[in-house]
Amino acid sequence: MRVPLSWLGEYVDLPATETGRDVQAKLVSAGLEVETVEQLGAGLTGPLVVGKVLTIEELTEFKKPIRFCTVDVGPANGTGEPQEIICGARNFAEGDKVVVALPGAVLPGDFRIAERKTYGRVSRGMICSGDELGMGDDGSHGIIVLPPEHEVGTDATVLLELYDEVLDIAVTPDRGYCLSMRGVAREAAIAYGLPLRDPALLDVPAPNSYGYPIQISDPMGCDRFTARTVVGLEPEARSPIWLQRRLQKAGMRPISLAVDVTNYVMLELGQPLHAYDRTRLDGPIGVRRAEAGEKITTLDGTVRVLDAADLVITDNRGPIGIAGVMGGANTEIADPAADPETGIVSGTTEVVIEAAHFDAISIARTARRHKLSSEASKRFERGVDPQAAAAAAQRCVDLLVLLAGGTAEAGVTEVVAPSAPRTITMPANHPDKVAGVAYGRETVVRRLQEVGCDVYGQDELVVTVPSWRPDLNEPNDLAEEVIRLEGYENLPSTLPKPPAGRGLTERQRLHRRVGRALAGAGYVEALTYPFIGEQALDHLGLDEDDARRRVVTLVNPLSDEEPALRTTLLPGLLGALRRNDSRGSHDLALFETGLVFRPQGRPGVAVRLPVDRRPTDEEIAGVNAVLPAQPRRVAVVLAGAREQAGWWGKGRPSDWADAVEAGRTVAAEAGVELHISADRHAPWHPGRCAAFHVEIDGEKVLVGHAGELHPRVVKAFGLPARSCAMEMDLDLLARANEGPVKAPRISSFPVATQDVALVVATDVPAAEVESALREGAGELLESIRLFDVYTGDQLGEGKKSLAYALKFRAQDRTLTVDEATAARDAAVTLASTRTGATLRGA
Repeated sequence: MRVPLSWLGEYVDLPATETGRDVQAKLVSAGLEVETVEQLGAGLTGPLVVGKVLTIEELTEFKKPIRFCTVDVGPANGTGEPQEIICGARNFAEGDKVVVALPGAVLPGDFRIAERKTYGRVSRGMICSGDELGMGDDGSHGIIVLPPEHEVGTDATVLLELYDEVLDIAVTPDRGYCLSMRGVAREAAIAYGLPLRDPALLDVPAPNSYGYPIQISDPMGCDRFTARTVVGLEPEARSPIWLQRRLQKAGMRPISLAVDVTNYVMLELGQPLHAYDRTRLDGPIGVRRAEAGEKITTLDGTVRVLDAADLVITDNRGPIGIAGVMGGANTEIADPAADPETGIVSGTTEVVIEAAHFDAISIARTARRHKLSSEASKRFERGVDPQAAAAAAQRCVDLLVLLAGGTAEAGVTEVVAPSAPRTITMPANHPDKVAGVAYGRETVVRRLQEVGCDVYGQDELVVTVPSWRPDLNEPNDLAEEVIRLEGYENLPSTLPKPPAGRGLTERQRLHRRVGRALAGAGYVEALTYPFIGEQALDHLGLDEDDARRRVVTLVNPLSDEEPALRTTLLPGLLGALRRNDSRGSHDLALFETGLVFRPQGRPGVAVRLPVDRRPTDEEIAGVNAVLPAQPRRVAVVLAGAREQAGWWGKGRPSDWADAVEAGRTVAAEAGVELHISADRHAPWHPGRCAAFHVEIDGEKVLVGHAGELHPRVVKAFGLPARSCAMEMDLDLLARANEGPVKAPRISSFPVATQDVALVVATDVPAAEVESALREGAGELLESIRLFDVYTGDQLGEGKKSLAYALKFRAQDRTLTVDEATAARDAAVTLASTRTGATLRGA
């Protein structure tokens, strides 16, 4: 909302010394977002006067049309002689009144006017256009042609109101009343402690049965409709300069007198209006919901197909306007036009003025549905004062009678749906409790009365909300009004006093440890959106009965392509892998920790819990019944080189073993033993997929998978060849080792190392052999590491050799060779029994 300071001064007697910056500071302190203060006329100095074009000589010897004019500027040039001026514009004629910048004037942009010789003549000044004077868009883009009644030599800077300051206010959705001069003036009056001259306080005639007939079929969509008629308008009447300038300063373009008046009243009172050419109406004006498929041509010339939820204005022919958004072209006010033969000007001479109040939600949805945001819809969807409709219609009638010579018909139509004033009950000390400041009852009552409320009561206040404040609905809204008017800057700065906490939970600690461990292993954390679509699940190759296909669907998703919450972290990470690879980063190792969402219990929609009281146990149980399970998971994806090549040696591409090792790293941080076995599970390659199990309450529980992705998955996601991934359930890992992670034991005695090479069948997993060795070695075993895998003709077909380094250590003594050897032999024996392993070379 652009607010000229000169216009604001009509309703509030601001101190003469106050500048736009001062008013901005006051309004900002009151809670309005005043973004800028524009200085109109900055850099403009005179002499700038009204002149009359006496003669025009066409200079035809040049490439473009040039006119040599003599202009009467009166005594403004010091001699009274006509001023000679060269001008290229062609939208004025002899006898027209124009704006002349005389030598010595400076126009915006530091454009200095001086006598100069051009086109073989001497030009002593310039005939000005609105753009050159910084007046904004007047729709003509040519020389300013003034009405003939203005005297020659008059100071044009005063006539055109070129010097002014304009406040540009970003009106928030809850302050719709500030989309008017009336609303901003009210805030300024409160901020300065001055009286307000309310422009809506007009004498309005009582409704009668002589007005234009109105039929309201949807009183919920339109609860108030006022219609007034003005006849005998002069078709040639133009908007006066002061009216045009106010519209321009407010950011609107003058069009015609009738339209300009409705726009002016809308800016002044905040009530959108519409003017219909009565001669183009067919029967009563109606308000109803549109029929699906109905069409209307709006004022912008676009044919629009209406929805059944749209509220429309109609006559006997059908829709003539989209209510609260834009009027129709078939009842548009006709532009004045002169007959070329007779010179008689014709145009609209009878208008019906509509001032209605429409449902805010309906107008907002219609404007968005048709992608048609107008000045009217912006006001209606934020809330318009329904009590101002009759005053706005009266103000429009008065201006048309004054400026266009019209006559107001006696008929006044007003259709009003019955409604009671809104009241809010609030303890008098409620604002004190909210702000932590002792305002006192008198201050609370005074501030609420300043915003237009009627207040009754002592300790318990009954507050009647003004009609222009639909945003005031509960005690906290009233408390906010008191606090903002008393000044947010006056609130004391106090820190909250949180209760003593117990630090991070074990779940949070595990989450952080896992993130640090993976980052230390060379992975980069990626944060992806928790949304998923059916296509991503198809790309993963999931079966139709896979639990990951059961998703939680959002009521209002950000994207129709991803309407559900994720059940796995992999699609988001694989998308990040693809994007980075496509942008030149080919050696990638990414990880993410986050929640996934698995439906449980009965399907349904969660109810909104109340905020004015504690929810009942039944309400909480109802919400919990439809909430999904939200386990925390960790996932990694790899592609490209895992180890870079260099002077130190050859590099190594990432493979399934690296994904498995990432799982080991996560399990180590959780302090649990990971049991690894071969598996077949989408989206992994069936021959390069490992399943992770841990023991929980004596039972082995599946916690995740790792390996190389299936080639079809790689192709579907557009990933580098042989990409790998791992995903694990962190909550299950935490359950497997409930309690604090045990620190490793440290012994001061030396370690005894024993190497062993075992020959097993190629289909025997190394993890199974390692598990048997670990169990057989007993408590003296400190660590075990696989350091070599060998296959070849020496072993025979279907055989492989696994070489392990076993480290033994005791806490209370130095182990003897016999003790270490006995522990190794016990480990080999158990491995042989379980896996059929034999010592290599035995």
